[in-house]
Amino acid sequence: MELESRTVGLRPLGHLLQAVLENRSQANSVFDILAVLQSEDQEEIQEAVRTCSRLFGALLERGELFVGQLPSEDTVLAGPQGATHKYKVWMRHRYHSCCNRLGELLAHPSFQVKELALKTLMKFVQLEGAQPLEKPQWEGQYLFPRMLFRAVVRGLLSPEDDCSLLLSQFCEYLEYDDIRYHTMQVAMGIMARVISQQAEVSTTFWNNSFFLLSAMSLPHQECDLTNFYVKHTQPSDKWKVVHLKEHRKAFQEMWLSFLKHKLPLSLYKKVLVAMHDSILPHLAQPTLMIDFLTSACNMGGAISLLALNGLFILIHKHNLEYPDFYKKLYGLLNPSIFHVKYRARFFHLADLFLSSSHLPAYLVAAFAKRLARLALTAPPEALLMVLPFICNLLRRHPACHLLVHRPQGPELDADPYDPMEEDPARSRALESCLWELQTLQQHYHPEVSKAATVINQVLTVPEVSIAPLLELTAYEIFERDLKKKEPKSVPLEFIPARGLLGQHDDLCAQLFTLT
Repeated sequence: MELESRTVGLRPLGHLLQAVLENRSQANSVFDILAVLQSEDQEEIQEAVRTCSRLFGALLERGELFVGQLPSEDTVLAGPQGATHKYKVWMRHRYHSCCNRLGELLAHPSFQVKELALKTLMKFVQLEGAQPLEKPQWEGQYLFPRMLFRAVVRGLLSPEDDCSLLLSQFCEYLEYDDIRYHTMQVAMGIMARVISQQAEVSTTFWNNSFFLLSAMSLPHQECDLTNFYVKHTQPSDKWKVVHLKEHRKAFQEMWLSFLKHKLPLSLYKKVLVAMHDSILPHLAQPTLMIDFLTSACNMGGAISLLALNGLFILIHKHNLEYPDFYKKLYGLLNPSIFHVKYRARFFHLADLFLSSSHLPAYLVAAFAKRLARLALTAPPEALLMVLPFICNLLRRHPACHLLVHRPQGPELDADPYDPMEEDPARSRALESCLWELQTLQQHYHPEVSKAATVINQVLTVPEVSIAPLLELTAYEIFERDLKKKEPKSVPLEFIPARGLLGQHDDLCAQLFTLT
């Protein structure tokens, strides 16, 4: 009975819609439709949103809404203008009321309501863009419903509610070049407004903002800017929205405005993970990120580790001068590097940074020696990756072979290497040797001891790929050992036993007798 009564209550909305569209004298029925948007029942709200979508969508397509600077409703109704003019102004005000309510529904507890409200607002954006409600100030002016679209993005960047699910739905519209361009511009203004109005910005707002910003991906060529959400009959080459240079500029300003604020620590890591492939390639001036990356590099820990990739790109591709880069990288080598979440990423990047054959021998020797010293206390899963890493360094730089083979070198009473020295140039690593690798040949794990014996042989030129070993875990090693076939015979003693207490002249037989 409850479902039946609800259906009966919803049915008149279709009749009201038909009445308003067919007869202007029934325009007051719009109030009844808008009133249902205020309902507390989820199904009634959804039906009202669908009705408003069909109603105002039809009015926009017909051109029955007032175009231009919207005057006051009371002034127009009391004025001498004709009935058609008054109707369009009055209906335009109802359209604004509907859009305002739809913007409020973006924060509704029900995701179905929020999703429907978002789709309806984006439908209005498309229709209003094709049939602008503002008059062009000059011929060929680019018109886009910025006010309406700003309300949509403002609802998505909520300081109170986690909008990640709704933002994932909105990301489908970011495939359109014009929507993406205006989102970058609008998001920048909304962030500035929220930060100026609130003494302490919530983490939820920053997370919502990052979710939206990180979804932006620009095309690589201007000829790819062809997918527009709002269709224009005569696009002009003078419009900024059709030029990739303007997209890059908006993208850059958006990220710079976001990164200039104090972000939560978790967001720093997420930004730095995406920096090298999702942010830097699309900036108009990538070198403007130098301040952010250097400050992140000075924070230490995982953040410094992640910042090095962006710095390396600026050094390698944009001629950035940063003389302390390898000193910073060297400083990150400590026992915790084998246990952090980003271990695989760090060693992948370190392998990339140290791949150049033009690096000085003392620098490569310092990295090899530091890694060898850390390897003494590293877990087996890390050692199976670090040992080939060190050998690859020696293969790339023949001048570092002195670390494992010094034919006429002096006998060393102590290791000259200084592990406490922060500057690799002063660590005296090239005067030392990799005795740590010989020690690891006695490691309890057979695969580690086997990997350490590579230095006893001539290091071949082809390097060993460490990519399959970067994410190796102790569980994988254990599972691999379990799958090995059992040997036919296992030696338990080197000298076979004779008798329970051994031979007559054994110490055990001299002290004990069997009775």
